[in-house]
Amino acid sequence: MSRIVLVSNRVADISKASQAGGMAVALADTLRSREGLWLGWNGRIGDRSEEQRTTPDVTQRDGTTIATLPLSTREHEGYYTGYSNNVLWPVFHARLDIAKFEAGYYQRYLAVNRRFARTLHPLLKPDDTIWVHDYHMIPLAMELRALGVTNPIGFFLHIPVPPAQMFLAIPEHRELARGLASYDLIGLQTKVDVGNLIDYLQDGVFGRILQDGRIRAFDRELSIASFPVGIDVDAFVGARPRRTREPVSSATGILGVDRLDYTKGLPQKFRAFGRFLDKYPQYRRRVILSQIAPPTRETMRAYTEIRHELETLSGRINGRYGELDWVPIHYIHRAAPRRMLVDVYRSSRVGFVTPLRDGMNLVAKEYVAAQDPADPGVLILSRFAGAAEQMKDALIVNPYDIEEMADAIKIALDMTLDERQARHQSLLEGVRQQDTFAWCRSFLTALELVGRRRKLGIPSSPSEAARKALQEIELARVSPRG
Repeated sequence: MSRIVLVSNRVADISKASQAGGMAVALADTLRSREGLWLGWNGRIGDRSEEQRTTPDVTQRDGTTIATLPLSTREHEGYYTGYSNNVLWPVFHARLDIAKFEAGYYQRYLAVNRRFARTLHPLLKPDDTIWVHDYHMIPLAMELRALGVTNPIGFFLHIPVPPAQMFLAIPEHRELARGLASYDLIGLQTKVDVGNLIDYLQDGVFGRILQDGRIRAFDRELSIASFPVGIDVDAFVGARPRRTREPVSSATGILGVDRLDYTKGLPQKFRAFGRFLDKYPQYRRRVILSQIAPPTRETMRAYTEIRHELETLSGRINGRYGELDWVPIHYIHRAAPRRMLVDVYRSSRVGFVTPLRDGMNLVAKEYVAAQDPADPGVLILSRFAGAAEQMKDALIVNPYDIEEMADAIKIALDMTLDERQARHQSLLEGVRQQDTFAWCRSFLTALELVGRRRKLGIPSSPSEAARKALQEIELARVSPRG
């Protein structure tokens, strides 16, 4: 069996992957079952001398080779804070208004990817399968190809793909497209994302769809398909007995768990809850919204602004509706230990997930997994979360429509036990079927198939996998883009 080589901005601690959840669980499990190498940034920021370094720090963890590099201050500012998080992140989340297209960011972004490629190149074996993760590493395959690497290389984007016209706003969009075209397989979260990327490649760089479903661009042929990320239900829920819903007060709990990020729709959520209390006064003193919002990227202005906005909104709503013995919004600006989240989810009658734009949103899946099947809570989910494509039995809402969200809270609180149970059973079946291991297996199977085809000189294949990929692409292109 060939070795799996992972490349990502950061490397997860394999021994603690179950605590991190998401991608780390599946990748750690894959690396435990077969030989692997994982390359990424070690989190350290050094001086300018680090920019020439291509010899990584290498350790062994549970049979996996971990190779890491530091970044210089200049690299961190240009590659990570600058291009990755001030250009790609806002554009891919449909926020052109706060993207910073300053000259110089892209060159530093490209230089770091080039350094990672030069570091990885001598560590590769001829039969390695390379899997690159997320928007920080879009040019990596292009840099590896320039060094003569012919191994199969796959790319998975964990964030959403913007519509073609938005992608075109990036000054370096053609360079990014050239980087994407250097991969053999691109995995995305949803069929809508697949359609958006194909539209962009066709409209922006004159790509074309081949008969077998692949895309030809920049004289290369690549496959694009959706591989929705899931969770490890059993590892998250755990083997220990879970408590039944026991609220800490007589008030019914509504719960939000989101990083403090402008993509998560937190101000809209607070406004909707305030409108709910105004519109349905009979629920005052009976309902509490608890919002856990751990900090992220605190040095960036956009994040400082949203923190101030949430503090202002929660203060205003609590001041207007609160009583001495009842505070409507509990706003917690710190992380909750992962081991506590199961009980927090389970004790909440409503899970309130309202991103304005999200690649998947695993909180929605964790909330469903944690529920008591005999007395489950109700999930309210934004239509702009990637998870909404799978989780049709949630109450799907438009996070820009405050009235609709306020009404959805009432519907969730009034929902009968029979309907709650039916919706939960359907949602849980989907979460289990499309779990984190199914995601990992399906992507690697597709990538290794591409590698075998290329090794044998087969340009295309009528296999079931190829047909399925083509069907997914066609579905994506005709589906409405909510």
